[in-house]
Amino acid sequence: MPQIKSLDELRNLRQQVERDISTRRHTGTTIIVGMGTCGIAAGARDTMHAILEELRKREIDANVTTVGCIGMCAKEPLVDVEQAGQPRVTYGNVTPDMVPRMIEEHLVKGQVVEEWVVGRLQSS
Repeated sequence: MPQIKSLDELRNLRQQVERDISTRRHTGTTIIVGMGTCGIAAGARDTMHAILEELRKREIDANVTTVGCIGMCAKEPLVDVEQAGQPRVTYGNVTPDMVPRMIEEHLVKGQVVEEWVVGRLQSS
């Protein structure tokens, strides 16, 4: 994180964090993209940009965040979708061209794209 050099920068950061928290509370949707070196090498940066663009086009509020490597390097890029009250679903080998279908089926229709799933974690 860059060093904060003014009170205005601190206020702007606070506003951004408050917006992010509000999005999480209201939508209950978080999309997590694996951005370890293995993920980046496999194209995770392009996948993340495709997710952000698709959410913007569809006007869907979701919190998009990144994590480092979780050890499934052969399945990178990995994308987790968490929705309130639902199991966390991990999709593997997600390329930018897969993103519109993933958003449409999982977020809009509430149907997991089973053939892309590499893991699930029950919500607590």
